[in-house]
Amino acid sequence: MNRAIRKVAVVGSGVMGSRIACHFAGIGVQVLLLDIVPKELNDAEKAKGLNPESKQFRNRIVNDALQATLKGKPSAVYTKDIIKNISTGNIDDDLPKIAECDWVIEAVIERLDIKQQIFTKIEQYRKPGTLITTNTSGIPIHLMNEGRSEDFQQHFCGTHFFNPPRYLRLLEIIPAPHTQPEVISFLMEYGDRHLGKTTVLCKDTPAFIANRVGVFGFMAVFSAMQQLGLNVDEIDTLTGTVMGRPKSATFRTGDVVGLDTLVHVAKALPENVPQDEMKDLFRLPPFLEKMIENKWLGDKTGQGFYKKVKGEKGQSEILTLNLQTMEYGPKRKSRFATLETAKPIDVLKQRLKALYAGQDKAGEFYRLFHHLLFAYASNRIPEIADELYKIDDALKAGFGWEIGAFESWDVLGVTKVAEQMQAAGTPPAAWVSEMLAQGFTSFYKTENGKRKYYDIKTKTYQPIPGADTFIIMEHLDEKVVWKNSACKLYDIGDGVVALQWNTKMNTIGGEVLEGVQKSIAIAEQQYKGLVIANSGANFSAGANVGLIFMFAAEQEFDELDMAVRQFQAATMRMRYSSVPVVVAPHGMTLGGGCEMCLHADAVQAAAESYIGLVELGVGLIPGGGGTKEMALRAADRNIKEDIEVNYLQQLYINVGTAKVSTSAHEAFDNFILRKGYDNISINPDRRIADAKRKVLQMHEMGYTQPTPRNDIKVQGRGGLGGLMAGLHGMWRGNYVTDHDKLVAEKLAYVMCGGDLTQATLVSEQYLLDLEREAFLSLCGQKKTLERLQSILQTGKPLRN
Repeated sequence: MNRAIRKVAVVGSGVMGSRIACHFAGIGVQVLLLDIVPKELNDAEKAKGLNPESKQFRNRIVNDALQATLKGKPSAVYTKDIIKNISTGNIDDDLPKIAECDWVIEAVIERLDIKQQIFTKIEQYRKPGTLITTNTSGIPIHLMNEGRSEDFQQHFCGTHFFNPPRYLRLLEIIPAPHTQPEVISFLMEYGDRHLGKTTVLCKDTPAFIANRVGVFGFMAVFSAMQQLGLNVDEIDTLTGTVMGRPKSATFRTGDVVGLDTLVHVAKALPENVPQDEMKDLFRLPPFLEKMIENKWLGDKTGQGFYKKVKGEKGQSEILTLNLQTMEYGPKRKSRFATLETAKPIDVLKQRLKALYAGQDKAGEFYRLFHHLLFAYASNRIPEIADELYKIDDALKAGFGWEIGAFESWDVLGVTKVAEQMQAAGTPPAAWVSEMLAQGFTSFYKTENGKRKYYDIKTKTYQPIPGADTFIIMEHLDEKVVWKNSACKLYDIGDGVVALQWNTKMNTIGGEVLEGVQKSIAIAEQQYKGLVIANSGANFSAGANVGLIFMFAAEQEFDELDMAVRQFQAATMRMRYSSVPVVVAPHGMTLGGGCEMCLHADAVQAAAESYIGLVELGVGLIPGGGGTKEMALRAADRNIKEDIEVNYLQQLYINVGTAKVSTSAHEAFDNFILRKGYDNISINPDRRIADAKRKVLQMHEMGYTQPTPRNDIKVQGRGGLGGLMAGLHGMWRGNYVTDHDKLVAEKLAYVMCGGDLTQATLVSEQYLLDLEREAFLSLCGQKKTLERLQSILQTGKPLRN
C-alpha cells in the first residue's frame, strides 16, 4: 500500500517525546503531543483562579515540556516557527484525536506496565492500519504487544530514537513477532529519506545494538582506566576527537547523557544476558556506585564527573572529580608522547595507527581498549546482528563515532591485531579466525565503486544493502577524472562530475580554486554538469587564513591582490559556466565556503549546515564575491518587494555581525539560500546524490549560461547614510570597537556601491573591484593581523 505520514501523535512529552515531536514538525509533519493531566493545581494556577477542568491546567505538563525543549541548547529545532506544526493536549481529553493520525509513537517512562496501560488506551481510538511504535531503549519489544489485537500487532514495532534526535542520526527499527514486513520496509525508508536517519534493523535483544556495544565501550574505558591508573582528565583527553569520538569524549558525554541512564543499561545487561562473556565488565565500579548514591548524575543534577563553579573573581570554572578521593579539584592538563606524535596527523585512519602503536601509557590504553571493543563487537554476531556493518552504523550514528569498530580494526590491520588480542588474552570471536584462515583479511572492501562487507553466513563479501542510494566519493578512486594535491574530480555517473578537496578543515587555497576552475572547464567540455561537495566533518571553514596572514604580515599586497582576484574569478566562473553547478554543503560552511554557495546555480544543503559570512569576525569583509552578492541580492529583493533600503539593512546586519545560520532552514531566512532555487537534504548522506539529480534536472530543462549582471541598483549615499548612522550609534554606545567600526564602514561602503550621489545601476565587476579594494585595505590593519594570528594560534578570533 502507499502509505503517507501527514500527522503523527507522540504520547509522552518528556525529553525524548518533545524532541521527537519537534523533529517531525521540523520536516513539515503535523504533530499531536500528549501527556498526562497534573495531579493538582499549583500555586500559580490557584492564583489565576484556574480549576481542575481548566485547559491551561490540564495541559500544563505537556506545554511546559514543549517550551523547555524549544528553549534548550543546542536547539532541538531547525527554526522556531516549527511550533505551528505542533498541537498539544492530554491523554484523558485528547487521546481520541489519534484517530486522525497516521503514526502513533509511544514515548512514556521506561516501565513495561505503564507502556501496556497506554497501549490499551491507544487501541480504543487508533484506526486500523495506523502505525504504532514504541521509543523504548531496551524493554523487549515482544512483551509490549501481548494481548493486543491482530491489526495492532501487525503494525507495531520498536523505533528507538537517540537523544537529541535532531543531531544523533540513529533510528533503530526493532520488529515484533507479528510485525508486517511492509511496515518495517516503510519505516526503514521513511526514517532514512524523511527523518534523515541512519536506520538500522535490529533484533529484539536487550539494549538492541548501539546501547549494547556503546555502553560496553564506556565500561571498557572505565576498566582500562583503573588498570592503568589514569584519571578523568587524562581519559577525556585520550578518548575525544583525537580518536574520532565526539569532543565530549567519555566522562563529559556521561554527564550530558546522565549517569542514571548509563547505569540503567549497564545494570540491566548482566541480568538480561547472563551468557554474555564480558558480563563482569558491566559491574559498576565503586566510584560510579558512590556517584549514583550521591545523586551526582551529571548536568541534570548540576554535577557529575565535572562540576561548574564560580571562581573567586566571579568567573566560571570547571572542576574535575578525583575518583580516588571523590572530591572535586581543578582540571589537570594531560601530556602523552603518543598524543604529541598523533595530533599533527590530520587523517583519522593514519592517526589511529599512531595511537595504537604508542609506547607510553597512552599507547597501552589504546591497545587495551581496542582489544576489548573488538572482542566484544565480534562476539555479538550473530547474537544482536547478523551483519557486522549494522554494528558500525549504529555506533557512528548513535554515539557520534567517526569510525566504527570493524572499520577501526580494518585500519589497524585485522590479522596483526587479532594475533595481539590472542596473545593478550582477549581473543576475537571464532568466526574472525575462520575468516582469516580462509584468506579474507579485512571486514570491508570496495569493488567497482561498491562497498562490500564480509558476510559470516555466506563467508563471502556482499554489497551493503541500500548503499547504491548514496554517493561516497572516497569509494570511487577508479573514477577520478582529474586531480591535484588537494582536489579530486570524480565521474559520478550519468554525465555528471563531482569535485572534492581534502585540506585541513577543508579550507580553500590556491589549489582548491584551481580545482574549481579546472573542474568547470572539464565539465563544459565533456559532461552535463558539476557537483561541488566534501565528505569530511564540514564542507569548508573558509579561505586559508594562514596564507592571508602570511601575505598581510609581510605586506605582500600584490600577492594578496592576486589571491583575492583568483577567488573572485573562481566564484564568478561558477556563476557563469555553460553547465549547471550545484554545491552540496554540510556542517560548517563559512566564509569562502558560503561564497561558493552564493554563486552556485543551486545549493543542495544538508539540514545540518551552518552557513554564514564570518569574515567580519577577523577584521575583514567577504572578499570572494560575498559582499558583492549580498548587495546584488538586496537590490533584487528591494525591486521585487518595492522597498528601497530594508533588505539592504538586514543583509548588512547579517554580514556585519558575522551571523551564521544554525540550520539550512534558517539559511533561507538569512537570505543565504533562495526559495525556488535551493533545497535541503534531511539525510546528509543523500545530498550528493540529490545534488546530482538537481544537475540532471537543470540540464534536461535546457540549462542556459547566465549573462553577467549590469543592472544592480545600489543606493549610494542614500543607503550609506542610514547604515553609517546606525553604526555610529553602536560605536558611541561602546557596542563596537574602533576597529569594528572601521571594518563595518568598509562593508557599508561596498554594499551601497561607494560614494555615489544617487541610486545607480552598476555591474557585478564594479562591486567586485570595490570589495577587493576594501579587503586589501583592511589586511594592512594591525588589529586585523592580530585577529588572524589569534585564529591560527587558538582557532578563535581575538576580540579587542
